[in-house]
Amino acid sequence: MNMIKFILLFAFTTNLAFLVGAQPANYPPPARESIEWCDIWISHANETNLPRVLLIGDSITRAYYPEVEKHLEGKAYVARLSSSAFISDPVLLKQIEMVLDEYRFDVIHFNNGMHGWQHSEKEYGDAFQTFLAAIKTHAPNAKLIWANTTTLKVSKVLPPDDQTQASDERIAARNAIALEYIQPQGIDVDDLNTLGEGHPEYHSDNVHFNDQGIALQATQVATHIEKILNP
Repeated sequence: MNMIKFILLFAFTTNLAFLVGAQPANYPPPARESIEWCDIWISHANETNLPRVLLIGDSITRAYYPEVEKHLEGKAYVARLSSSAFISDPVLLKQIEMVLDEYRFDVIHFNNGMHGWQHSEKEYGDAFQTFLAAIKTHAPNAKLIWANTTTLKVSKVLPPDDQTQASDERIAARNAIALEYIQPQGIDVDDLNTLGEGHPEYHSDNVHFNDQGIALQATQVATHIEKILNP
């Protein structure tokens, strides 16, 4: 092993140990998916003449991001942080901190809810306050918009003890939990769930959306952001 590889390996293992150690003693370790990913895109990184917007979410956010950027062209610079990490995963918090500590954002449009179905809704609720606090702590002056989690094309009826699959019932439960933290703080809500409800024709598969669905989501997201930018 050469010196560069050793340094990188040491840094990775040290940071991982820090992340694990940073959690409370009774905090359950995250159950990760078979593939975990993170996609960060910062456009116009050196420009300061327009407001800066960040979209936080997953592959659904990543899909509507380009259309949102087009809608807001000339009005704001739009960045994205899309990740597969579940809300209780300390890696997600580090991803958020890394981006927010490097750039100042005027508006943050954020979601987390479509990943980590091996985690219970109780775990989702237990982690939500920490997730929200990470955003508010590292972007104290940003205006926030919570985007609720979208519907499935075809929802299964799951046994009560099944904590491995997604369903519209579980999505609704997570959205309700999020509102318990979002509403008391007066954070704006972008209801993407209702937008897709009862419209399987908007989907490209059971989770993701086709061009029609993406266009509708992007228009709604951009409209919410514009209202916040220009009250």
